[in-house]
Amino acid sequence: MPRTEQRAEGAGPFTTRLTWHPPDGSTAVWESRPARRRGVIAVRPPGSPAIRHISAGEGALRRLRRLNITAATAFIIGGALFAVGAGIARFGSGDATTCASVYFAGGLFFNAGGYVSLLQVVNAPRHVPGGEGRLVTHGWRWWSYEPARVDWLSAFVLFAGTLVFAVDLLDSFLQGLSVQQINRLIWAPDVIGCVLFLVSGHLAFAEICHGRLCVRRRSLGWWIVAVNQLGSVLFMLSALVAFTRPSTGGPINAATADWATLTGASCFSLGGLLQLYEHP
Repeated sequence: MPRTEQRAEGAGPFTTRLTWHPPDGSTAVWESRPARRRGVIAVRPPGSPAIRHISAGEGALRRLRRLNITAATAFIIGGALFAVGAGIARFGSGDATTCASVYFAGGLFFNAGGYVSLLQVVNAPRHVPGGEGRLVTHGWRWWSYEPARVDWLSAFVLFAGTLVFAVDLLDSFLQGLSVQQINRLIWAPDVIGCVLFLVSGHLAFAEICHGRLCVRRRSLGWWIVAVNQLGSVLFMLSALVAFTRPSTGGPINAATADWATLTGASCFSLGGLLQLYEHP
């Protein structure tokens, strides 16, 4: 008779790690991020201190690799284009339309990376709590609604943030706007998108740290989340100092906005590069 799961850990209502005993007496440990990114579950045989990592089927692993490469590449290119756009804005090597065009192209890659990140969660192998220590793979899906999963919520909020950024980037092509219109149509979506990025990063930390504060220097996943969250903080700084003051008709600090965008975008490119190595 299978025994029920022994222990559930996580953040608030979210479960990020499960420990249970399969029928053969072994101990199985499912963790959210390794299972969905690498397609593995940890199993310790009865009476043995050694832990084996059991992988999902080869078909599932191929799917995970393809999605990971696609999402990582999109963030690398998107971050690089944002960094180029910030460089154009700072050093004046192009007009406003050129800068907006480069940012918009980068935003399209961020849109793609955000959606593929959501697909990674939607199509990840699933565990069978209380049963055998293994992962099962379901058929391909383009969408799901699973707000009770912290990984799904983090990816969904990230994707929503990229879509809000798209509004900001489209509005930046508009000409002859008043100060109030600039702040409403360009600055406000920028700030909202940054908030969503920060929330997504917070949820990603909750997933990998199981609801606690943690520093995992040997965990590639932790470094990816940390680098991306630093990028989100820098993007938020850039957005805040880009507010157009009615008294002057100019941003609070254009130089800080440009440099924060450039360094924040570089963080997202670095995060994408690191993500290439977080695969099955």
